[in-house]
Amino acid sequence: MTNIPVTTWSLEQTSPTDLLPAAEPEGGIRVVRAEVPSPEFSRFLYTAVGGDIRWTDRLGWTYAQWEEELRRPGAETWVAYDRGTPAGYVQLDPQDDGAVEIVYFGLLPAFRGRRIGGYLLSYGTARAWDLADRWPERTPTKRVWLHTCSKDGAFAMDNYLRRGFKLFDTRVEEEPEIATPGPWPGAYPA
Repeated sequence: MTNIPVTTWSLEQTSPTDLLPAAEPEGGIRVVRAEVPSPEFSRFLYTAVGGDIRWTDRLGWTYAQWEEELRRPGAETWVAYDRGTPAGYVQLDPQDDGAVEIVYFGLLPAFRGRRIGGYLLSYGTARAWDLADRWPERTPTKRVWLHTCSKDGAFAMDNYLRRGFKLFDTRVEEEPEIATPGPWPGAYPA
């Protein structure tokens, strides 16, 4: 197996006023919180969004691991729907110091390039900033952060910067080159 260099960029907002929201796209996109923890649905979103960009870190997770992740107080998943069909999602991970990480964010391939991503990222970031309004036991949000890498979609970094995120760290590491898994074998032919 060969290794490839992967650049990881970490970005943050330190005030709600840092958010530069995108306009709502045409076509009636709705963003809804998945309030019932569902490992099946979360794994579907993870594989459907990340399958062609090599999201693999959670593929081996058990049902119990997914459930534990989803049931933590303040953990939220927000799903964008286009006429009733899931188009993408953003997953928020609250941390003890008032930080909220956008752990996963992206669109299913069929919904990319339609201006949904900027809107969904704006919506999810706003929900990270007002997380304590829904979870009063949580520390109010002081920082929203995320990381993206050179394996992510071509427009990911630009979207983060356009939404007001600022770069605070860059790392380059060698990783094994893996085949794009897709949401099922053969979903994304070479």
